[in-house]
Amino acid sequence: MALTHAAPGEAIALFPAEPAGGQRRSQAVFKSTDLEVIRLTLAAGDALPPHRVPGEITVQCLRGVLQLGLAEGRQCTLRSGEMCFLAGGAQHDVRALEDCVALVTIALRPA
Repeated sequence: MALTHAAPGEAIALFPAEPAGGQRRSQAVFKSTDLEVIRLTLAAGDALPPHRVPGEITVQCLRGVLQLGLAEGRQCTLRSGEMCFLAGGAQHDVRALEDCVALVTIALRPA
């Protein structure tokens, strides 16, 4: 199933229905030449394994609490209304400490 991206000037719902049965859902909100925005919905206890992307990232916690695992065993805990910036190429993982919704913005780099 192809993801539907928002069109320029279109209103975007940032708060989806709650995750059912611990299933996580992410949805690409929009993608342009230079930028991608993803809404990430995680149930408490859900996690994303360590990964990295080439461009800079911001993670904005809109609801709940999530924890980013960073280099050298460091962690950044984000609560509703908080955000974190990660440098391009930085390895990180994500764990939901409570049901959460986050907005992830990725600066895309040309290949």
